[in-house]
Parts: sequence; C-alpha cells; structure tokens
Amino acid sequence: MTLLVTGGAGFIGSNFVLDWLAQSDEPVVDLDALTYAGNLQNLASLEGDARHVFVHGDIGDRALLDRLLAEHRPRAVLHFAAESHVDRSIHGPGAFIKTNIEGTFTLLEATRAYWSTLQGDAKAALRFHHVSTDEVYGSLTPDAPAFTESHPYAPNSPYSASKAASDHLVRAWHHTYGLPVLTTNCSNNYGPFHFPEKLIPLMIVNALAGKPLPIYGDGLQVRDWLYVGDHCSAIRAVLARGQVGEVYNIGGWNEMPNRDIVHTVCALLDELRPSSEGPYARLITHVKDRPGHDRRYAIDARKIERELGWRPAETFASGIRKTVMWYLDHADWVANVQSGGYRDWLATNYTAR
Repeated sequence: MTLLVTGGAGFIGSNFVLDWLAQSDEPVVDLDALTYAGNLQNLASLEGDARHVFVHGDIGDRALLDRLLAEHRPRAVLHFAAESHVDRSIHGPGAFIKTNIEGTFTLLEATRAYWSTLQGDAKAALRFHHVSTDEVYGSLTPDAPAFTESHPYAPNSPYSASKAASDHLVRAWHHTYGLPVLTTNCSNNYGPFHFPEKLIPLMIVNALAGKPLPIYGDGLQVRDWLYVGDHCSAIRAVLARGQVGEVYNIGGWNEMPNRDIVHTVCALLDELRPSSEGPYARLITHVKDRPGHDRRYAIDARKIERELGWRPAETFASGIRKTVMWYLDHADWVANVQSGGYRDWLATNYTAR
C-alpha cells in the first residue's frame, strides 16, 4: 500500500506528506520538480525515513511516471503539483499552461495506463485525487451565495483558467474512460511552509524586516481562509470515503477581507514580537490593484460535512496565531527561502544518495 504524491515539496503537498506520515505507516512516493516554491527543507524531518521516497522529476515526464507507477504500484495518486500564484500567472502564463494543463493530462494518461493493468480489488480501489482551487468559480458579489460544487466555472486569471482546464480534464477522464477520480476545490490556504510571496507570509516577513506591507487597492477583496492542517484532514476524508467522480469543496468558514487579515497579522506581531519602532500597522501601504482582481471568494463546505463528516478544527483566530508563531520560530527557514539557499538542499542531501 503506497501513495504517489505530486508536488509533495510544495506548501500544501509537504504539509500533507508530513501529516500523513505522522498518522500512518503507509509509504509516500513524493514526486516534485522543485521549481521555485518546491522546498525539500519542508521535509527535512523525514530525512532517513524509509516511508518517504523523494523523486526529483516533472509530472510532464511520461517515462518517469510510467516507471514510478510500475515500480511502486500505488493505490492512489494525489495530485498537488501546480503553478499557483496569480501574480506570476499574469506575467508568465506559459508555465501555468505547461504544468497545470499539460502536466495534468500526462499524469492522467499515465495513471489510466497503470490502472488498466490492475485486476480485481486493486483496480477497484485505485483513486486519482485532484487538488484544485475555488478560484475556478470566478468572483462573487458581496451578497451572493457561496460557491457550491455545482457553481458554474468562470475563471478570471491565467492561473485559475489553467486550474479550471485541469478540473475539466479530470472530469472527462472519469466520464470517458472510467478513471476513478476525486476532485477537491479548496479556499485560500495558510499555515507553515507557505512561500513568502502569498499574502499572509509576505505580511509576516515584511513586517519583521520593517518593510512596507503592500495591500492591493482598497484591501476589501474577500477570501475564505483555510488552515492547511484542516485541508490535509479533509483530503484524508475524501480519499477514504469520497464518492468516485464527485467534487468536494473544502473551506474554512472564514470569510475576511484582505485588509482585516493584514491588521490581524500586525496585531499578533505587536503582541508576540513588538517592534521598538511602534505598531506594525504603520507599515501598511495601499498599492495599485492587480489586473482582473476577483473581489470575493466564498466556499460552501456543507457537502463534505454532510457526506463525509468533515469540518475544520481551526478557527481563523487559532490558525493565524499558530501560523505567525511558526514563522517567528522558523527564521532560518524564512532566511533560506529569501536567499535562495533552500535550493542547495537537493545537492547537499540527495545528489550523492
């Protein structure tokens, strides 16, 4: 019994791998291309752990996928690997098309070929779990109902369009070929190991360095916030009990405008690491909004609660405190990410193995 996890050195993927191996002895084969946001230091605690097999490679490499599937014979493929930053997708959409669409296609085809070789219970048990985003649904008005699993797709950025395309591929491979798939669409994650280009870690890192805290436009863009540990528990629930072919929305029941998020982070830092220069909120700066910035996302997570019994364990207050404290306690990790030193981890720890 083995899992194949793609993107397992990224933010959500590494949290899932660590969480899984903390609760199970079922091995994980971890495939990651180690692009800028893939960081093997996230998995440093697993060094020497035979349950974790790391493979440096790309989901677009069909020969590699075929070899890994044949060698390790996983019972499930959990597909986290993705380019995921909206700002980067605006400036360089090509990488998002290549990874999120072409890469997902290649992974689906490799999994389908592997699935066709299985017999009996092994074939019936296989799952392809596709991890996606609420951004595929587009933007909501302030008083609109939250996204349900039947909400029409209306992606507004190159990133969300590429993820929407990957969702459609997964659906099509189920309906056309019968591939046993599961899809989850999550809201904004936050927590440990989050690359400091995203809102919450950027605010923490910049504030500690005395740098401006940039807020796009009026800062009233609303997002639902999901602690990454809760996302991991939801994925475990879907993998264990989810209905093949179904979509499950995963949210934290925490709708908040970006401006309030930044003020909350500043208040926690004032409490936990006060600055001699005064309150951190003094650093807040409003900058020109990004093109096509969606105003509101909101997840209706009642289906996963009703059918699978899952609810988030963290409130935003508890999750954001844990997150700020993690960054305060892991200054070396932050420094390595900012300096690019984390890229040396592969050469230092794996090249000679």
